[in-house]
Formats: sequence, C-alpha cells, structure tokens
Amino acid sequence: MNDLPIIRLTPKTNARALRWGAPWVYADEVVMDRRTKGITAGTIVLLQDSERQDIGLAAFNANSKIIARVLERDVSVAIDRAWLKAKLQRALALRQDLFDTPFYRLVHAEADGLPGVIVDRFGDAAVIQPNAAWAEVLLADLCDALAEVTGVSTVIKNATGRSRGLEGLSEETLVLRGDLDAPIQVPMNAATYLADVIDGQKTGLFYDQRPNHALAARLAKGKTMLDVFAHVGGFALAALAALANGANSALAVDSSAAALDLATQGARLTGVAGKLSTQRSDAFDAMTALAADNRKFGVVVCDPPAFAPNKAALEAGLRAYERVARMGAALTDKDGYLVLCSCSHAADLSKFRDACLRGIGKAGRKAQIVATGAAGPDHPTHPYLAESSYLKALFLRLD
Repeated sequence: MNDLPIIRLTPKTNARALRWGAPWVYADEVVMDRRTKGITAGTIVLLQDSERQDIGLAAFNANSKIIARVLERDVSVAIDRAWLKAKLQRALALRQDLFDTPFYRLVHAEADGLPGVIVDRFGDAAVIQPNAAWAEVLLADLCDALAEVTGVSTVIKNATGRSRGLEGLSEETLVLRGDLDAPIQVPMNAATYLADVIDGQKTGLFYDQRPNHALAARLAKGKTMLDVFAHVGGFALAALAALANGANSALAVDSSAAALDLATQGARLTGVAGKLSTQRSDAFDAMTALAADNRKFGVVVCDPPAFAPNKAALEAGLRAYERVARMGAALTDKDGYLVLCSCSHAADLSKFRDACLRGIGKAGRKAQIVATGAAGPDHPTHPYLAESSYLKALFLRLD
C-alpha cells in the first residue's frame, strides 16, 4: 500500500465516527498542503488519522466539499474490477431477495458500498450514474463488472445532474455497451411504465416511489385521482392498473410533453387508456385553474422535484412545500386523501411534515396522518448518512 497517496485528518476531526462507518470526509477535516492539493481527482488514497493510524482506503477529490469518500476499511485490498464485482454481487443478492423481476435500483451509492454511484436496472439494460470522480476514473471496470454480474447487454452512462457539478465533473449521456432505440417497458405495481433511459429524467423512472404508488393505489379504489408532477404517470398508472378495483379515472399533470406521452403509452399498455387524461402545464398554474373550476378529487398526489436540495435552499423550499400542500388540500374531496412527497435532502421528515400541515391548515382543512412513506427497500439507508434516506411521503385523510 506504500504507493498510495496518504491524506491525514486534522487533530480536531472525529476519526472515531469514520472508524465506525461514517463514509464522508469534508474538505475542512483534512490537512491540505501542496502535495495533497495536487492529488488528481478520483485517486484512491490511504486515509489516516492525525496520529498516522490507518482508517481505510478512500476516493479523493480536492474539487469537492466531500473531499474523501471511504471505500474500504481493509487497507490491504485493491480497489479494482474484482473489488467492484464483489460489491455488485452483494447488491444484487439483496435485490434478488426483494424482487421477482429484474427491475429495481441495483446500487444506491454509499448504502451499497459504492459512494456516489447509482445503478438502476431495467431488465436487460442498466443505467449508471457515476456521480463521484473515482467512479468516473473506474467507469470501464465498473461497466464490465456490471455486465458480468448481472448479464445485462446494454449499459447507459447518465452523467447529468447537480451532483456531477459538485464534483467538478462534466455532463454527458452515452451508451457504453450494447444499443437501445426505444423506451423500455417496466412492469411495476400491475402497471406497465415506459422508461426513457436516454433522454428522460434521472435514469428514466423513479423506482423509489414503488411502495408509495401501491399505497396510493389502494386508497384510490373507486375514486378519482389527480397526479401532479406526474412524470410518466407513476401514481396515476398504479391507481388505474387494478382495473376492477382501481381508480375510476386519473388526471396526470406535468410540464414535460415527452413524459406525458410516455404516461399515455403506459396507460395503453396497461389497458387503462380510457381512464387516464393528461395536462401539460406548470403544476401551480394547473392547480390554480382546477380550483377556480371547483374541481375536487378523491385522491390528490403531489410529487414535486427537490425544492430544498441543500441547506441554502431550505427555507424557500419549505415555503414551496407549504404552498403545494395548501393548493392540493383545496382540490381534495371531503374524506379524500392528499399524498405529499419530498425528495429534498435538506428537508427532513419533521420539517417537511410541519410545512405540509401549515399549508393544509391555511386551506381551512384538518387532516389525519394515515401513513408516512419512504423509498423502497432497493434504496437502503446508510446508517451514518441521513442523506441516503431522502424520500418522504405523507398520506393524509382530510375532513
């Protein structure tokens, strides 16, 4: 291991937390000299405490506030294709325990021991999001290991989004292996979704909402649904898919014509085309217009993008969630259900819930909290990283 660069923690840094499993080291927690600043982004380094005792192997990036991501406690291990393969095999074993079909999040970054790496599987295809510099450096090995472990023939690199920018990485989307010329059909919660893994949002589909789709579908039995920020119809299609026991109808609202077209195609494949209507609109404009028309729905779902992606945006984000809750409550029938979601890292469940309840109160409604949802089990939580448990869903019954 003598050939690896060494970085050391400052005396004030809590090395104990890192030894117990904390995965991140911040820029102000390491000794930064000229040598350290010159280490190439994505380099594997030996992490030591201030007394020169080994902590583990880490991926280094002086361009990021998260300057080191712990990869391995055993400093004698090589971070190579074999190491990647072992991580992927362990991640796959969990998903095979959870699901009977090969449609799931295969790698959930730190929680699966691959910091900054997301892999979503779509049957014979997989999408990699290498959101950390070390994964970009080892991308070829990661792609080969992924194909070897899972047997997928198509691998897409989706290198877009805020996380890449924070690591000082450029954005691009390309096919690393195989080919793909059409959206992929994804069976989930009795519906058939279409995932555009090349040009769609994120990796093309939001697997994290799977259990929340199912609960909302149960609540929507025999009712009408409004699905705001619908993307490809996640909540709407699940609610309609039960056919005899599903929702009577669903209106899907989104600003993306391409996403709504995929929702329409998904409804046709699911056999519920006659029950789904779509509206391309800004979500707030659409809810304002529906309220002006005195429209009410048995179930209203609002699943917006992250309004509070970081601490700086928290207060503005909470005001936005309050507004969504107020407007959604105004569109919900008496004894109907309002489902409010947040994927914001900076807004924890308590803050999100308080903002939503303020909005519901300002709408003149009272609520029961029927259930609180989170991401599905293919999105495990790292016990020392609250950010890995980002998704919140409130299921509320309104008076």
